[in-house]
Amino acid sequence: MQLAHAGRKASTYRPWEGQGKVPETEGGWKKVVAPSAVAFADHYPLPEAASKQEIQAIVEAFGEAARRACESGFRVVEIHAAHGYLIHEFLSPLSNQRTDAYGGSFENRTRILREIVAAVRRAWPERAPVFVRISATEWVDGGWDIQQSIELARQLRDSGVDLIDCSSGGNVAQATIPVGPGYQTPFAEQIRRESGVMTGALGMITSAVQAEHILATGQADAVIIAREMLRDPYWPLRAARELGQAKSWPVQYLRAGPEGAQARVPVDLKNLKSCFEEQHAVPQL
Repeated sequence: MQLAHAGRKASTYRPWEGQGKVPETEGGWKKVVAPSAVAFADHYPLPEAASKQEIQAIVEAFGEAARRACESGFRVVEIHAAHGYLIHEFLSPLSNQRTDAYGGSFENRTRILREIVAAVRRAWPERAPVFVRISATEWVDGGWDIQQSIELARQLRDSGVDLIDCSSGGNVAQATIPVGPGYQTPFAEQIRRESGVMTGALGMITSAVQAEHILATGQADAVIIAREMLRDPYWPLRAARELGQAKSWPVQYLRAGPEGAQARVPVDLKNLKSCFEEQHAVPQL
């Protein structure tokens, strides 16, 4: 389960319905909050700078969301701190112009994420993984960059984060991004090497051989497949076949499975519940 707050990108049209802010006459919000009153672009909402009370409420809301995810049976939770959404807005000196404890220095700009991680960890089983997705660079001078990402990863490692999901961009509307196959993988490799935390690589990773190469050469500990899974929902089965790996199939599909295909083992909800209850008093699932 991925947990996120849209920040200054909230109250905007869904991509297939238009662009920019939704007017109040069509259900748009009266108030959008961000670290500072700086809009993402001219056609986006002008946010209000969040008060310290609102910041603390947001931190607590992330913790409560993690608790609900745990109670619902999710086994991995990811905090979305990338792509120009609220947490990323706090991290970046381009969108964070605050002069209080949540703005200015690196320590202050990263404070809200550290507090959110602590809140999530309090609500989440110790043995269950917590991921954080970051934009390793904003692709513009003076913005959030790879060196700040490495230092942040070191802090998050010591706070109980298990993996950094390494994306990029999203906070500057006109950034020039050199998109190409595996273009973000070097960020995962550098953060992994210099921070000592596990990383996930993503971004135009489309083939099984490409993904396996990233793992086999130690560039990342995991490969995050998203858009390719939308194009081909059975990508894992195809990748396993291409790489000659054992794979499980839904039992209903075994007649179409290749030689040696086995049925997928169902999730044992009782065992899963038991694992969670070792760490927390979890209500009945």
